[in-house]
Amino acid sequence: MSVDAQTLFALLPAIHRIRDAELAQASGLPRGPLEEFIAVLAEQLSVAEESLDQLHDDLFIETCADWVVPYIGDLIGYRSLHRVARVASPRAEVAHTIALRRRKGTVLVLEQLARDVTGWDARAVEYFQRLCTTQYMNHPRPHNRQSPDLRHGEPLEWIGTAFETANRTVDVRRIESGRGRHNIPNVGLHLWRIQAYPHRESSTFRDGARRYRASPLNHDLPLYNRPVAEDDITHLAEPDNVPWPLSRRRLHAHLARHYGERASAGAPLDNPQPSLILTVDGSPIERDQVHICNLADDAGSWAHTPPPDGIYAIDPVLGRIALPLDAPDPADVRLSWHEGFSADIGGGEYERGGSLPTPPDGASVVRVPNDHPTLAAALTAIAGNGVVEITDNRRYVGALTLEVAADGSVEIRAANGRRPALDLSELTITGGEHAACTLNGLLISGAPLGVPDVAGNALARLDLRHCTLVPGIALHPDGTPVQPTLPSLQLALAGLETTLERCIVGGIRSHERASLTASDSLIDATASDGVAFAAMDDAAPGAALSLVACTVVGKVHAREVELISNSILLATLAGGDSWAAPVRAARKQVGCVRFSWLPHDAIVPARHRCQPDSAQAAWRIAPRFTSLHYGTPAYGQLTTSTPVEIRHGADDESEMGVFHHLHGAQRETNLRIRLAEYLRVSLHAGIFYES
Repeated sequence: MSVDAQTLFALLPAIHRIRDAELAQASGLPRGPLEEFIAVLAEQLSVAEESLDQLHDDLFIETCADWVVPYIGDLIGYRSLHRVARVASPRAEVAHTIALRRRKGTVLVLEQLARDVTGWDARAVEYFQRLCTTQYMNHPRPHNRQSPDLRHGEPLEWIGTAFETANRTVDVRRIESGRGRHNIPNVGLHLWRIQAYPHRESSTFRDGARRYRASPLNHDLPLYNRPVAEDDITHLAEPDNVPWPLSRRRLHAHLARHYGERASAGAPLDNPQPSLILTVDGSPIERDQVHICNLADDAGSWAHTPPPDGIYAIDPVLGRIALPLDAPDPADVRLSWHEGFSADIGGGEYERGGSLPTPPDGASVVRVPNDHPTLAAALTAIAGNGVVEITDNRRYVGALTLEVAADGSVEIRAANGRRPALDLSELTITGGEHAACTLNGLLISGAPLGVPDVAGNALARLDLRHCTLVPGIALHPDGTPVQPTLPSLQLALAGLETTLERCIVGGIRSHERASLTASDSLIDATASDGVAFAAMDDAAPGAALSLVACTVVGKVHAREVELISNSILLATLAGGDSWAAPVRAARKQVGCVRFSWLPHDAIVPARHRCQPDSAQAAWRIAPRFTSLHYGTPAYGQLTTSTPVEIRHGADDESEMGVFHHLHGAQRETNLRIRLAEYLRVSLHAGIFYES
């Protein structure tokens, strides 16, 4: 029974309470000594009562304290795994252990384990069910055909994927190596590393008359579906349950599943969470007004543009939208869609509330477009000290000149769950003494960010968090950079301290007497022989450099390297290059390079557990990327054929580079540990990455 101090004090005889009140009045205290003692006693009784309640709760996995979880797991033989962020907690695994063991060895359990242990979407496939076999006439299986049915087009799209229904001849190679699949004892676990990130009511880019692209950078990109969570362990994953690019055939056949909230105007709501919603001038385009077709280039225009009959065309493969000929032009065209990418970096509608601190006292907060319609007006309103927060996903065009007051701070940030695009003709930042500027959650294109060395500019600090400064400044429609050699950051001011946190940027130029620190970021000069980091003249040493879990594409020349850890520096020298080495520090006496990959001929401070460790190993141990083309879903992602010295070469045995924080190596190791426990005797399992 819970007893507070007043209740306990009321149980005492009245004479003691009266005497205690007289003592309190005589001493001028609010409470007498007896009442003070009872208050302390009540507090200790509450502690004891809470401890007893916790002892009871510790008997159950759902309510026990975190430190009790391993002990309950020992009772049922639970084997602990590597702790990996964004993966189901040990509490949930222990709670599910008994239920999973009852179905041990089944494909349903293996798929559930793969999802729980890795935190990625998964699909389990029994490859012995897909073997071409001679059938027993007393037990025919009409679905087990030796050749695919060419009359049905949709199943043909899944050939070579986890959802393939065609049968194959036997493959005797071991499935554990990732080579052989179709054999009697084989089970495959397919994982999706690329996730679908939402963009709600995002402004599209007008490419021409009644022609728009979903990308705010005006380049072609695939649209992804919104994965539907599975609620039942008895359900095997289907294409709708995993992040997958939408094909034209699939979206056309299942339009009601992926597009719009209702079939027509006035119809009841039948799809509350669609993958796509098109809005024109504030009015949603209903499903009966949308056709899916191929809008590829055709004689200077787009093919299959719709006639003037109120039909809107969408191409999910290219991310293109065509309005009917009778639609107004130009129009405010917005699209809610999903983009494929590997991690929470570069800004997006993921959770980043931890990087949005409360503004300091005295700093004003102005919201765009709620309080002011433009960024320029909002910056004028804060007068060099305050926060400008963008609360929508619109595309903002113009020029920005930020002037931070002395001892002040200016932050331009996207609201949590938003990702606005800034298409700027100029972006310049200046400030007074001890001034600081922060950019958070923004997609910036059109011009480099410059901190000029001009009279009166004494900006002390520049912080970029969850931002993308497009490598190559902007993109052509085919996705190639517009200005591949132009850097994204031009930091000409001496003494400036710059920090990059979970950012994607192009090349960087800086003053020698400045400093730059980057973590979980990708610095891309668009080519390995381009200049990723140097002084303003593209050759002399730039600022003091620190890199933690970063991927750098291009040559690096720094005044000194304070620290390079868990990073990849992909740099080469072109023929006739004047650089002495692709990666170079002018001062080798200070700093450390550890658990990183960089060219063997790099001129850097002492290395510790770096790769390659010899000239002979340089030809074999090199990073291999799925894509180094910004704007593609697999941008910056290491392939599974990357040598194990890189995929497990970080200080915590995770992969080197920008996606180190995903702990992909530990996730795969955890899955193999669980497979050894739950796989039936004589069966073999392989792990395959679908993305």
